[in-house]
Amino acid sequence: MIELKEEQKAVIKQQGDYAVVAITKHGVDIARTLGSSFQNADVYYMSKFEKGDEEARDIQLFTGSVRMLLPPLFESYKGLIIIISLGAVVRMIAPLLKDKKVDPAVVVIDDKGEHVISLLSGHIGGANELTKEIAAVLQARPIITTASDVQQTIPVDLFGKRFGWVWESAEKLTPVSASVVNEEKVAVVQESGEKEWWPYDRPLPENFKVFPSVAEALDQEHSAALVITHRELTEQEKRILHNGVLYRPKVIVLGMGCNRGTSAEEIEEVINETLEELQLSSKSVKALCTIDIKKAEEGLIKVANKNGWEFIYYTPTVLNSVKVEDPSETVFKYTGAYAVSEPAALLYSGAEKLELVKKKSGNVTISVAIIPY
Repeated sequence: MIELKEEQKAVIKQQGDYAVVAITKHGVDIARTLGSSFQNADVYYMSKFEKGDEEARDIQLFTGSVRMLLPPLFESYKGLIIIISLGAVVRMIAPLLKDKKVDPAVVVIDDKGEHVISLLSGHIGGANELTKEIAAVLQARPIITTASDVQQTIPVDLFGKRFGWVWESAEKLTPVSASVVNEEKVAVVQESGEKEWWPYDRPLPENFKVFPSVAEALDQEHSAALVITHRELTEQEKRILHNGVLYRPKVIVLGMGCNRGTSAEEIEEVINETLEELQLSSKSVKALCTIDIKKAEEGLIKVANKNGWEFIYYTPTVLNSVKVEDPSETVFKYTGAYAVSEPAALLYSGAEKLELVKKKSGNVTISVAIIPY
């Protein structure tokens, strides 16, 4: 049991990503329902509503003021589901707020379970989606007030997130979002990445215009821009970002080979130098690919893990199924494959040609491909 006192910080036992909190009899029933429906949710409620099965169900009881419980929950969990009046929750979490990029999702449910309200971090924190999921479980009404959701337009801070896209900078998220919801002219520049980003069963609104390149968009008048590209912009092209957000789709594939025992530092240095030479963004790298005899190569694994890239390896037979420009008898002698970096990059990307055929640098060989969409 958690005993909450003014001078002490509550010690919680976190197991899931979400915390469900209740302080009333009816709220406890809702909390128990959600605890059963969401496998990654931890339930907390006041000990005076104990039912006897809490230990078996990993439910945590507390005594004292819930106001003392919220700070550690806010700090630890991805999201909070709170069955308390909206005004009380606002007052209790107000001192805890930092930034929408780090604050957890907060969803509030009324005591009868009729309304589920997305209160905090609706987009980046995922409160809007969580609200819909909870409302479906409780057969309640989801309350979402985010303008882009209500208007069914592009949520600038979440654009492409389901594909793994990341924005380069958060600086212009707010003004560009304002242009979108106010139906001003918005240029969508897409040079790479998945094309199925419009999620609604209706045409793209007339205030949006799609361009295949930054150069073409710069020739047209617009109030804001959403730019999707894997390459670095030139100084001239950066003008489009005066009120724009730059998104990095995951489209770059690195094919690599290296000598045994090559350090992660050397591998990463070659990668960074190569991407800089090609004027490509490291944020758009999706995978590092090699031959299966390198699947335990510590340097390659470290670099992939550090950057959150997929680490893929192929057998010599599969690699040899791809035609390459310069097959090597020496490479075949040691690996059973006539080439490693080139076919590995081509296999994963599905590209017809390489952005960089092959570069040898010290103990590392690298090829680069772009996933076509």
